[in-house]
Amino acid sequence: MEQKLCVGADRLQEYAALFKGARVGLVTTPTGRTGAGEATIAALGRVCRLCALFGPEHGVRGEFAAGALVPHYTDGPTGLPVYSLYGADSKRFTPEMLDAFDVLVYDIQDVGSRYYTFLSTLLYAVEDCARAGKRLVVLDRPDPLGGRIVEGNLLAQELASFVGCYPLPNRYGLTAGEFAGMANRERALGCELTVIPCEGWRRDEMFPAWGRPWILPSLNLPRFETALLYAGTCLFEGTNLSEGRGTADPFAILGAPYIQDVEGLAAAFNQKKLPGILATPQYFEPTTSKHKGQVCGGVHLHVTDPEALRPLAAALTLLELVRERHEKEFAFLPPVREGGRPFISLLAGHREFERPGWTAAALLERQRREQEQFARRKEPFHLY
Repeated sequence: MEQKLCVGADRLQEYAALFKGARVGLVTTPTGRTGAGEATIAALGRVCRLCALFGPEHGVRGEFAAGALVPHYTDGPTGLPVYSLYGADSKRFTPEMLDAFDVLVYDIQDVGSRYYTFLSTLLYAVEDCARAGKRLVVLDRPDPLGGRIVEGNLLAQELASFVGCYPLPNRYGLTAGEFAGMANRERALGCELTVIPCEGWRRDEMFPAWGRPWILPSLNLPRFETALLYAGTCLFEGTNLSEGRGTADPFAILGAPYIQDVEGLAAAFNQKKLPGILATPQYFEPTTSKHKGQVCGGVHLHVTDPEALRPLAAALTLLELVRERHEKEFAFLPPVREGGRPFISLLAGHREFERPGWTAAALLERQRREQEQFARRKEPFHLY
């Protein structure tokens, strides 16, 4: 596989002066790697005094399951302390953590969807470094969903949470460095921010054009196509449908025990003739998460054209079909402890699903207006 892309982690030697004489901390996951496959932990350690690691969800080496709290621990290969940014008490940088470094480096591959918690970790890094007067360096990586297409409604501020931290659409078309710059300027945070940019990436390029292997951001995003579908089908996490966790194709295999007519559901979805996607009937038995050990009926979604697919539109269409065909059984999950709000509202960034008359058409019309506004709003922050 020929590589043409150079990400921030590949350019550490060029920017070594940023770290001269400083104690450096690193926020990373298994996706933090150079083009040669070397962990950023090792590559950064050669150009600076690396003093501490910071573990977001899943930990710095991917040791922890989705949603599992990350403790403070010692990294085995390096002996460095790992401070938790996904703990029971806080997901913020505490005074003790901030005292451990002069410069903080962030290197995580984003997936381009607002729900993914690493975006919240990055926002907290910008805010907490600004308050403490610490320098932040983002090793930039492209958005695997591309930097051109925007899809979804803006997150309502009253629904801000760790699965939606900023007024972005569901699919926002920004790199991590661009988002950090946007948040820093729009909120006048005053963070001393440096982005080490990518080379060889165009905004219209999705992951398949990069010439790089797909490194799992988490175990439930095993393929690029999964990440693309996730921009829409993550909403199923807020329902009593399985989103496919514990199957061979999470966020593409969707269903529930009460769905029996799998042929009819797949046919109804395909009759909508949505671009870039096809559904086939599927029975499955999740090995974990919702409906563990129960036979579920549903569909398997297949990406046929990544450029044409609008995953959020596909997800809303499928949700409406399930509700229509299984009115008595289909339900959204009850409110969560975080503010007492339904999880579907936190994911969606609006409260329309709490109203019985919601329709996919109305939601798509609303998001069309908001995503057009955001597409204009984000342009000043483009680095590529």
